[in-house]
Amino acid sequence: QVQLVESGGGLVQAGGSLRLSCAASGRPFSSYSMGWFRQAPGKEREFVATITRSGGTTYYADSVKGRFTITRDNGKGTVYLQMNTLKPKDTAVYYCAASTAPTVTLDRNNYWGQGTQVTVSS
Repeated sequence: QVQLVESGGGLVQAGGSLRLSCAASGRPFSSYSMGWFRQAPGKEREFVATITRSGGTTYYADSVKGRFTITRDNGKGTVYLQMNTLKPKDTAVYYCAASTAPTVTLDRNNYWGQGTQVTVSS
């Protein structure tokens, strides 16, 4: 089992940037693919980005492609989400997830963090 704790959320103006961090503890971090998801008020949780165990492959939702970057540091046991050119539509609770599968998707049995709020003002 792995425990995940997100941090780095906050309030930012449109066009600004934030970097989210997710610190993992428990089983070796490199055993897990990692991902970021978000859930806006009144909406379903949606996929944002995922990164494979070694960090060699990443996938992004079309809505964030070119603006967000997911990275991981297996030595530190941390995954990051660099969010640039933020838009009000990016406002959501962002969740970190871990999976023993090659990538993290919503239909898999993931481990979840508690979430961190990102609010982007106009």
